[in-house]
Amino acid sequence: MAERDTIVALSSGRLPAGIAVVRISGAKTRSALETITGAVPEPRFARYGVFADKAGAHIDFGITLFFQAPASFTGEDSAELHAHGGKAVVAALLDALCAIEGVRPAEAGEFTRRAFLNGKVDLLKAEALADLVSAETEAQRRFAVLNSHGGHKELYAGWRRRLIHARAMIEAEMDFSDESDVPGSVADQIWADIDRMSVEIRRHIAGFRRAEIIRDGFDVVILGAPNAGKSSLLNALAKRDAAIVTDEPGTTRDLIEVVLDLDGRKVRVTDTAGLREGGGAVETIGIEKAIARARAANLVLLLEDVANSSRPVAELPEALEILRVGAKCDLLPPAFDFACSGYDICISVMSGHGVDRLLQGISNRAEVALGESVDLIPWRERHVALLSEALKLLESARAAEQAGYELRAEDLRLASERIGRISGAVDVEDLLDVIFSQFCIGK
Repeated sequence: MAERDTIVALSSGRLPAGIAVVRISGAKTRSALETITGAVPEPRFARYGVFADKAGAHIDFGITLFFQAPASFTGEDSAELHAHGGKAVVAALLDALCAIEGVRPAEAGEFTRRAFLNGKVDLLKAEALADLVSAETEAQRRFAVLNSHGGHKELYAGWRRRLIHARAMIEAEMDFSDESDVPGSVADQIWADIDRMSVEIRRHIAGFRRAEIIRDGFDVVILGAPNAGKSSLLNALAKRDAAIVTDEPGTTRDLIEVVLDLDGRKVRVTDTAGLREGGGAVETIGIEKAIARARAANLVLLLEDVANSSRPVAELPEALEILRVGAKCDLLPPAFDFACSGYDICISVMSGHGVDRLLQGISNRAEVALGESVDLIPWRERHVALLSEALKLLESARAAEQAGYELRAEDLRLASERIGRISGAVDVEDLLDVIFSQFCIGK
């Protein structure tokens, strides 16, 4: 493998902190440890001592760990310096390391990229690690852990093996049909398996919507007439003043979004402009945005003021998943409780009545949308794009019965190549900069 610079970075997150972990990887790791700590400790044994620069000036006291190649995350000689997490301490330590010839700051994702290039992880594992680092909710954490266990790699490798076998059988029948040890016809078996694989891949791609919900959040949009209480509800759900609330209709002109963690699931709730006719030009634009946002939502809370029978007059898109919510029920006299009977739930932001029940209803719908957490589903657009290309090639090979063995076998080869690119089993050099640039520094 070609010689590379030795890289260093803070890997433990935002400062100040109790402990800061500075990671080192590359051929100059031993030299860097001798310069900064005075010696190279026994691999995988922690040693406490002084950190100093080349001139011998003390920087800090801390713990050193050394990982000898290839038994390290990157596959190279690597080390960790555990120092106190002050900004000045870490800055001095990084400066001292980078003053050593051949040592430089790491780029985003460079440690994991080296792990991939050295065969320590595949692209699927690398992307799952990035998702684990960025996980904000319990559902995202579980999803990232599941993806890191290798199930996807086995699934895609299985499809690729079947395609390679199918291509080999087709080419064998094409080139050696006169030989006694080659089956007279494999067409029925091969193309039946291609049909099954197409169904499997299509079903797998369909699961990407669930992955989007896990990563981006279950999307909830609040619709209603002006002054129906949409902004008050948003503030109540967020437990802060995220939106301006006044008695003046049409206060909300643009989309206002908050993110909630409901039972470990990420939920995005968006307040929108009140739906009515006769508003000004700016308000009309806000209403158009509201309708467009609702069209892409997983759930719409259609809010109505039960005391004033405020109903949105704009025409709503069909096929929306709608939860009808009666607001301001505290303003109803006791004799008019029946007014709430036409809604899925009645709430009062002022008294808190029904708000917890509404949150539980949203959480239940998010749980249904996410489905079983143990299912293997594609979790990146890159995966879906490659799988979609592979599916089109399989369908092309299946449909081209008059095209001849050569062209159909080539379609199968290209399909297996697309699937191999997902995990990096075939050349993906042109993708590496895009993939690893999305990682954080130090990972």
